[in-house]
Amino acid sequence: MDRAKAALAGTRFADLRWVATTGSTNADLPVLVAERGPTAGPPAPLVLVADHQTAGRGRLDRTWEDEPGSSLLVSIGLGVADLPAERLTLLPAAVGAAAADACAGTRLKWPNDLVAPGSGPDGTDLTLGGVLSELVEVEGVGPFVVVGLGVNLDAASVPAELADVATSLDRVLGGPVDREVLLVDLLVGLDERWLPLVEPASADPGEFLAAYRARSATIGRRVRVDLGHSVLVGTAVDVAADGALVLEDDQRVRRAVSLGDVVHLRPADD
Repeated sequence: MDRAKAALAGTRFADLRWVATTGSTNADLPVLVAERGPTAGPPAPLVLVADHQTAGRGRLDRTWEDEPGSSLLVSIGLGVADLPAERLTLLPAAVGAAAADACAGTRLKWPNDLVAPGSGPDGTDLTLGGVLSELVEVEGVGPFVVVGLGVNLDAASVPAELADVATSLDRVLGGPVDREVLLVDLLVGLDERWLPLVEPASADPGEFLAAYRARSATIGRRVRVDLGHSVLVGTAVDVAADGALVLEDDQRVRRAVSLGDVVHLRPADD
């Protein structure tokens, strides 16, 4: 990671750590933040990258499986003591947007899955990555949002049994992917474009949301949302100021959904 550290030296993500193998970078990151100890001002972000995770996690308690070196596995820790509470849910969306920009040919499936549009059987979208966000209180330091991102970079990272629903970035781009270059592109984009649209209290979230919508693979699609206790079917028409998905049903009734598992429907599925 020497090239990445050199490229990020002048950004807010200068504190970049790397490990060969760990259980979960999301679990490790708060420990590393605590080890740095209190600071006089706002704590600097911390980034942890792993070649391999043995207990990687996704949304809704799903597991993340990878072959060593075949994926970008990174957790980004951001101090949020001064961030307005209503902006917290936009941080993982900002990481997702930065990932979509860094991974050419991809878009965002709500809430923050990275997909290759139309690349699957019958024109379905295939997933190649996702974001998991957690709010943690680091003793002696304060609140941190930890945003974990996993992206399949080559075919070895996609289990055979998931070939109909998942893909890898090398397949999308038609060639091998340099993991360090991708990491730098992601973090520089996050530093220079996306976080300045979210973090300052003076920032207009409308500008961020407009840019996020432009990268959405979900808005305008017919979807099914599993809420756990019930299922909603309708058209995804917008993303609200807090990052919630706005769904319009067949009676033209709109409802904002903050948490749920989304399936993009084809006409035959509806």
